Amino acid sequence: MTKAYQQLEARFRRMNVLSDVSGMLHWDMAAIMPNGGAEARSEQLATLSVLNNELINAPDMGDLLAAAEDEDLDRWQKANLAEMKREWVHGTAVPANLVEKMSRAETGCEVAWRTARAENDFKGLLPKLQEVLDLSIEAGKAKAEALGTSVYDALLDQYDPMMRSERIDSLFAELEAFLPDFTAEVIERQKAEEKPISPTGPFPIETQNKVGLDLMKAVGFDFDHGRLDISHHPFCGGIPDDVRITTRYDVNDFTSAIMGVLHETGHAMYERGLPKDWRNQPVGKARGMTMHESQSLLVEMQACRSEEFLTYAGPVFKQAFGGDDASWSASNLYRLYTRVEPGLIRVDADEVTYPAHVILRYRLERALIEGDMKLADLPGAWNDMMQKLLGITPPDDRDGCLQDIHWPSGAWGYFPTYTLGAMAAAQIFAAAKKANPEIPEALARGAFGPLMQWLEQNIHSQASSRSTDEILQDATGSALGVDAFKAHMISRYGA
Repeated sequence: MTKAYQQLEARFRRMNVLSDVSGMLHWDMAAIMPNGGAEARSEQLATLSVLNNELINAPDMGDLLAAAEDEDLDRWQKANLAEMKREWVHGTAVPANLVEKMSRAETGCEVAWRTARAENDFKGLLPKLQEVLDLSIEAGKAKAEALGTSVYDALLDQYDPMMRSERIDSLFAELEAFLPDFTAEVIERQKAEEKPISPTGPFPIETQNKVGLDLMKAVGFDFDHGRLDISHHPFCGGIPDDVRITTRYDVNDFTSAIMGVLHETGHAMYERGLPKDWRNQPVGKARGMTMHESQSLLVEMQACRSEEFLTYAGPVFKQAFGGDDASWSASNLYRLYTRVEPGLIRVDADEVTYPAHVILRYRLERALIEGDMKLADLPGAWNDMMQKLLGITPPDDRDGCLQDIHWPSGAWGYFPTYTLGAMAAAQIFAAAKKANPEIPEALARGAFGPLMQWLEQNIHSQASSRSTDEILQDATGSALGVDAFKAHMISRYGA
């Protein structure tokens, strides 16, 4: 008779492949599917979700998980079994009919969001978004009962295993004690310095695309196992062997698209670096979104906004766009990329003000999930909190509460991982440079090899074999904290 663990591996392999198919269909929906395909795509994704739910809810799954505990397993197999159990708890908490409803509602709302944002129509999106929120709360309540957590923490656990809002509150409180005065001091100091010059456009999309592709190659992206496309909201999707990156372009500003590409390439390198021997098993997946965001922010913010990298990138930009003035110098580009100024759009925010964007979303989604705020009141609450945290008020909902795809697509509990990831990125980059002091000099040549080799050995290859804190402890010497992030801010921006 086949051992319980072997049976479980076979079943989870099948579930993972179904999830991979869903992922590719989501990429297609975001990148190239015509809006008229939404109804059919909704049916496809709902069917796949129900099939996966049926597999995880097989009557003998609990018995197999229990039996596997008594088998002789190595470290990775034990870690895989633990991840199987976690997925089982999440999967069995939500009935199939709710899974199907959620899939259909999220697909419909995501497609509707594209039009609603373009037309600044929050009221038009509200009924569909309300349905997604209500279903997410229903699923969160079921998972909270199974996990013994709050509803919000149950949703958070989907994206960041074992992270809890109590710890986030503590970490964010440390940030809030530091950032406001620091931000004000940096802004005041930068006013007295030479103001950076923005290169003058237009910047043809074809050229931006080529520069993005060239920089992806420099980072180490393998185009035999991935591609770059356009979507309404930049993301990294697909599967480790076929990674799909998207960005969006502005002919008047090339920096947003380029940094977006580099951000998503950081995600892609993590996916590609996951252990091949454990593909299609839970333990072979990325260790949650805090770790995933650490890899994208490490590439975009830590490495690619450094003086060393911009020494390399400046001439690349200048040649590609035909620049011939002082705005294309590496020193000017560094001042431009490290300019601190509150803005409306999260994905375009500098790294000093970025945490405020995340804290805003974290607080609002918790209030909505916990019933402390009505969804219809979101635009006003958003604008009030933007004014409080960043001193600016959006002129409309398009650049306010409609700017992100996360809530329409059902990703409630995701947002705090961005700033948690920024903290982890600072720890990891500092540790990498300490282990290999040649990394900064290599970046000045556009060589990411030394950095990526260290990341693959210490972060990527660990996948979900251990917790986020355990991986960080071994790689950096401490669990997730704020100190390295603060040190990075002070080092780069002074005050």
